[in-house]
Amino acid sequence: MPYSQFAYFYDKLQAQVDYESVALCIDSLVKRFDGRKGILLDLACGTGTLAECMAGLGYDVVGVDGSDEMLSAALDKKFDSGLDIQYLCQDMTELDMYGTIDVTVCTLDSLNHLESLEKIKKTFERVSLFAYPDGMFIFDVNTPYKHMEVLGDNTFVYEMEGLYCVWENEYNDDDCSVSITLDFFDEQEDGSYQRYQESFKEIAFSEETTDKALEEAGFEILAKYDDYTDKPVTYCTQRIVYVCKKKNEQEKEEK
Repeated sequence: MPYSQFAYFYDKLQAQVDYESVALCIDSLVKRFDGRKGILLDLACGTGTLAECMAGLGYDVVGVDGSDEMLSAALDKKFDSGLDIQYLCQDMTELDMYGTIDVTVCTLDSLNHLESLEKIKKTFERVSLFAYPDGMFIFDVNTPYKHMEVLGDNTFVYEMEGLYCVWENEYNDDDCSVSITLDFFDEQEDGSYQRYQESFKEIAFSEETTDKALEEAGFEILAKYDDYTDKPVTYCTQRIVYVCKKKNEQEKEEK
């Protein structure tokens, strides 16, 4: 399926996501942990909805995504809003910024799409490389619990105006991954439906594995939350929100 078509479907599938609340939560975390409200990198920004929200809160936003088609949809939103957001097409494992970043965010389980621990580590290293000293890194990841107990081998059906979606999962216990197949049935002008399909895989790493990768990349974990709330992480947490900062050189030496 052309990714340009999937970009359109993506926004419809994510219509239930309260991006404004996520943006306000991120902003509150930046303030709570004394971050700088300056340049914000939205890593794996997709069609730019969160980037728009963060720019509206006063951040100087750079959005990065690996899909030209997703970024095309983001540019359409930028044209409509008039917000000054810069978009770059880059693989997150090969992030290359022009300067330092005050806050990096990566939301909606985008990191789970990386298919190996090595790619997770490489992404963390690239984020750290371009982070301002004491720069913040706020991101979320799906947990092994969610992959095993919620996604599993289940099938979900979504019916939206003019669009019907069948979401099928196949769980693999070897690497706690879920292979996902999305079948979209898009209503045409004559009342018929055209079918499109998209498949991808998500892997969930243990909390301990993620913690270690962050430490190795030079980050200090300031807090972890159950989704975008103030609740602590529990065994049945489905999404962990990490709040981290880059260690300065003195802190590294002391460690």
